[in-house]
Amino acid sequence: MSDVSVLPGTVAVRNLFEDLLGREVTVSPGDPISAEEIATATVAIFTDTAQNIYGVMGMDLALSANAGAALGLMPAGAAEDSIDEKKLFPNLAENVFELCNVLTSLLNREGGPHIKMYQVIYPGDPLPADARAHLMALGRRVDLQVEVNRYGKGKFSLSLAP
Repeated sequence: MSDVSVLPGTVAVRNLFEDLLGREVTVSPGDPISAEEIATATVAIFTDTAQNIYGVMGMDLALSANAGAALGLMPAGAAEDSIDEKKLFPNLAENVFELCNVLTSLLNREGGPHIKMYQVIYPGDPLPADARAHLMALGRRVDLQVEVNRYGKGKFSLSLAP
């Protein structure tokens, strides 16, 4: 099977967030999630049909909380409280899981391998070493700053396997 994987562009990421959250989202080039931020990030692992890691996506705590609150139609204060306490509240985590699942659509391409979400690791949970290595790797990746209107902004990083 030929690999026709392509990193999703800024517009595709923005459109997906806007469609899902039902509000304006601004996306711009950003810094990668740092090694220090991984401890409080939400990380989704995507695999191909052979269970090989295809890509790893990370959202820092700020983006996870803001997107989770927006998706759940909660007040921005819910996200702010989560960020202040440096943990992702369970009701926000549930919404972020759905967001990660929908993000799979950015990875599936006609003629390409079927990609599915394998696992979501929440802030404070141990991240498998291979997933951490993928997320920190240079190469085929996109790093964005995503701002959810009336909520706040955060980091989004997606790294595809070589």
